[in-house]
Amino acid sequence: MSEQHSKHRHRRSRKALTVGVPLALTAAGTLAYGTDLGAFGEDAQRTASAAEAPAWATATADGFASVNSLGQNGTYGGRDGETVTVRTLADLEKYATAAEPYVIVVAATINMDPVGKEIKVASDKTIVGSGTSGHIVGGGFFLGSGVHNVIIRNLTIRDSYQGVWNDKDHDFDAVQMDGAHHVWIDHNDLRHMADGLIDVRKDSTDVTVSWNKLSQDNKAFGIGWTENVRTDITIHHNWIRETEQRNPSTDNAAHAHLYNNFLEDVAGTDITSSYGNYSRGATKMVLENSYFQGINNPVIKDSTASIVQRGNVFSGTSGRNESGGTAFDPKTYYGYTLDNAADVPNLLKSGAGPRSSIGTTTASTTAAAATTLTVAADGSAQYRTVQAAVDAVPVNNASRVVISVRPGTYREVVKVPANKPHVTIQGSGGSRRDTVIVYNNAAGTPKPDGSGTYGTAGSATMSIQSDDSQVRNLTVTNDFDEASHQDIANQAVALLTQADRIVLDSLIVNGDQDTLELETAARDRLGRVYISNSYITGNVDFIFGRATAVVDRSVITLKKRWNGTSSGYVTAPSTPAERKGILINRSAINGDVSAGSFYLGRNWHPGGDTTVDPQTTVRNTTLSAAIKSTPWSDMGGFSWKDDRFAEYRNTGDGAGGASSDRPQLTDAQAAGQEVADWLGDWTPTAS
Repeated sequence: MSEQHSKHRHRRSRKALTVGVPLALTAAGTLAYGTDLGAFGEDAQRTASAAEAPAWATATADGFASVNSLGQNGTYGGRDGETVTVRTLADLEKYATAAEPYVIVVAATINMDPVGKEIKVASDKTIVGSGTSGHIVGGGFFLGSGVHNVIIRNLTIRDSYQGVWNDKDHDFDAVQMDGAHHVWIDHNDLRHMADGLIDVRKDSTDVTVSWNKLSQDNKAFGIGWTENVRTDITIHHNWIRETEQRNPSTDNAAHAHLYNNFLEDVAGTDITSSYGNYSRGATKMVLENSYFQGINNPVIKDSTASIVQRGNVFSGTSGRNESGGTAFDPKTYYGYTLDNAADVPNLLKSGAGPRSSIGTTTASTTAAAATTLTVAADGSAQYRTVQAAVDAVPVNNASRVVISVRPGTYREVVKVPANKPHVTIQGSGGSRRDTVIVYNNAAGTPKPDGSGTYGTAGSATMSIQSDDSQVRNLTVTNDFDEASHQDIANQAVALLTQADRIVLDSLIVNGDQDTLELETAARDRLGRVYISNSYITGNVDFIFGRATAVVDRSVITLKKRWNGTSSGYVTAPSTPAERKGILINRSAINGDVSAGSFYLGRNWHPGGDTTVDPQTTVRNTTLSAAIKSTPWSDMGGFSWKDDRFAEYRNTGDGAGGASSDRPQLTDAQAAGQEVADWLGDWTPTAS
């Protein structure tokens, strides 16, 4: 697009069932909920058997919850049972306490009655929120002695607070375990309870707590309260924010492995941390690559306890920061991958808590199995290039084709044409960094056949022009050298979409000007794009176009320009009237650029088109100081104030209050600008 402005202990053998891949989160599966209500009641729906279940219904834990011990081979919850959808307390309690295994999908807000009620969960259960709609209000879950193989996932559990901060009278936890084992607590939002958020007590063991948000509570997370030294626990990728104590407190744990957690005490609030991670009694703790922001006494230990620290970052902390003693090697028990500590805050701000892709399905239970084509640059797979695999996809294919691309760098242009729908291009490596597709065309680059230049859209390294297609777990880059080619138009697209129902998940999309172009197949066609758990980099108009696009739980990184200066625009929507534009939601915008140098966006009216109504909404997102205090800009002679630009509940140094130059949505307006409003009748899945 043209730039139009002035220029654990003694047990039998343990094996890891799965190896955690923190950056490639479990996506939703492929099945639809059935309509056979049968004996399940009018508020519960029955779905396919476990043999046909979606990926999130059969997901297994990592960390200590994955080990083989106490007669339980890992933690897989209710995957061997049926899947039911519940919307009432009666149905939730009925299935959670049943003797049989179940996958229980919570698809509504369920209020506990009485307040403080904790449902006594039985063994072999998965309790999972449907996208972001599963809320448990005023109570939680209790896992008693011997209860095992339980997954609590993708829920918001909140608001049993009784008005007393350090409440000694109301033991109203979000999740409490007393003697349970093999439990996985993952991707939940736990907050504002009467006592603690998570309690792991009375020799509970083989527990993994991952990718949760814990906030607004006096006590975040207590472990132990026993004379025995039995608990084995893994705590990774959790965002613990605005909690005073037990962050966590770990008492007499045999093995406590904490890594890639973000502990944050926000300055100027009513809540002040008294301590962060605490190793007590005979605990052996390994603490790796975590990030502590503003925490008082970030790491403390008893004289009898051990803490081995490696690779942690401490910013604005004060008081005790202790280590000592000997611990253990977590890789003796299971495999895991560490993220860089410096990346942890943004990673967790975009990735922790409930995800819209978990607990939701739309595809037919009778859908054909996907065909997989493999690519390896060294010739060890079916194809050497990604484009060769795309070319092999049948025209008008009726079912999904997965192009699995092995780790490596592929210098090529990739185009999925409109007549090849249902294509997934997916890196097979453990990280999105492992598989890179890169090229260097720009808008002004001459075509080899002498027929002119590529133009903006034609410069794309990867073009997705087919409906229902996906790109996952890889890096797409346009590495055009602007500094050496200031003589030509330097818009250089990394990834272009021109279709409907496109999923972009766990990607890195790299470029400078016009990095990510989000279009539709034609002006009168709808083009919805859902981008999640990704990094997008650039400087000028680098998220732009007329598509209806959601950037969710992602990191947007601002780059300096080719000459080292800091200035730019994050978005440039050209939204048709009566359509939704660009929504940036629950993400982070930052980068190594000057303060106050970047706009959130400007209004693109292509060719002076007066009929478009550009829209960008940025909500619930962390804005760095790089964002201008007046974050919207005019373009091409059109006033942004005549179009649709707004914010809602953003945080960070770059956030600001409402003014005529900085519109803020009211709560009522924000209720109509959620992800679901953008996507309509489409729920993105991995199918």
